[in-house]
Parts: sequence; C-alpha cells; structure tokens
Amino acid sequence: MSSKSFLQILILLLIALIIGGIYYKYFSIDKNIVEEINTKDIEKSSKIEELEKKISELEIEKDILNNKIARSNENSEQMKSDNNSAKENNKISKNLEKKIDKKNNIKEIKKKEIKNLVKDVEYTSVDEKGNKFYLKAKSGKSNFNNKDILDLENVRGKVISEVRDTIYIVSDFAQYNSLNLNSKFYENVIINYQDKEIKCINFDINMETNKAIAYNNVIITDPKSEMKAGIVEFDLKTKNIEINPESAITEIKVVNN
Repeated sequence: MSSKSFLQILILLLIALIIGGIYYKYFSIDKNIVEEINTKDIEKSSKIEELEKKISELEIEKDILNNKIARSNENSEQMKSDNNSAKENNKISKNLEKKIDKKNNIKEIKKKEIKNLVKDVEYTSVDEKGNKFYLKAKSGKSNFNNKDILDLENVRGKVISEVRDTIYIVSDFAQYNSLNLNSKFYENVIINYQDKEIKCINFDINMETNKAIAYNNVIITDPKSEMKAGIVEFDLKTKNIEINPESAITEIKVVNN
C-alpha cells in the first residue's frame, strides 16, 4: 500500500469519526431536550391535575356549604311558618273558644228564659177606691234585671170602676211590677175609653198615684174628630182625661170627621 492510499484511508476515517461524533452529539442533545420537555410537561400536567383536583374539592365543599345554607334557610322559614301557623291556630282556637262560650252563655240564658217562661198570665189588683185592675197576657217571664218585674207579650188590660166607664188596653208588650202593681204597656198600644180610641207607643199606669199616661205618637179618635197630641193623662180616680201637647209651642192638631 502506498503512502498516498494510506493517507486517503486515514482522512476518510477521520471524516467518519467527525461525522459520527457530530451525529451522536446532535441526537443526544435532542433526546435530552425531548426528555427535558417531557419532564416539564409531566410536571405541568401533574400540577394542573392537582389544581383541578383542589378546584373540584373546593367546588364540592362549596356545594355542600350552599346546601347547608339552603337547608338552614328552609328550616328558618319553616320555623317562621310553624310559628305563624301556631299563632294563627292559637288565635283561631281562642276565637273558637269565645264563640263556644258565647253560644253556651246564650244557651244558658235561653234555658233560663224557657224555664222562667209562663203562659196565660193573669193578674188582678184593687186600689183603695175599689178600682180593679185586670191584666192578662199569652206569655210572661221574669225580667233579667229585676225579679219583681214580669215581661209580658200579647197583653190585654182593663181598669174597672163602679162609677165610671171601663178603660180597655191592648198592646204587643208590657211590664208588670208585682211589688207596686205598676204597669208599662208598649208597642202598638190601643186604649178604648167611652167613645174614644187612643193609639200610642207607650202607656204607663201608676197605681200609687192613680195616674195613667199615654205618650209617643199619640192619636185620639172619636166619632167626630181625630187629634194628634203629645201626652194624654188619665185620672183613675175621676176617669177624667187631660190632653196636652208635647211642649208649650206645639199645638194639638184636630181633624174633624
């Protein structure tokens, strides 16, 4: 082998070594870069996964907390509603108890009224002059405020005298005092005496003074006339009638038939 050929071979080997070294070094760097990049990506991915996990846990805790708050609010509203319902129920219960008590009181009063109710009542009294007072009613019961007074319905009455004409009385209601024998007729009162008919709302008889007074919307009629007056007074001793206006200014109105 000539020196020239040997030199050529040596140059080729040297070139091959250089190229091989450069190739090895290049791919080794790329591999390291790739490995480094992959390592960083893995680290980033791991951190991201860890963050996502923490975020997920926080969201779960948030949902749990929101549910607790919602339940707490529901319980609070329910407690308010229960309290309001309890108050309303107590109010309804108290009103119902009041109504029941009122009904029971009314029933007791009605029972007492029914117990005290007397049918076909008749009373007769005589004064010192011999005047007789006769009173009859379809029903009567004791007055709630005064036991001496009897409340009467559908009443008929007469004041009888041996020397004067009888006074006849009719009314829807009356009160008779059994202690002093006084009577108060009221509502649709009609008094007949001699040829006169007297209509009024109230007619009171006082046996102690022997006076009777008709008042409130008094109308007196006889065969010849009709009179509107304020008060008509009867003297039970003499049976005289005195007709008066309601006041000094008011005049008695007379209409001739």
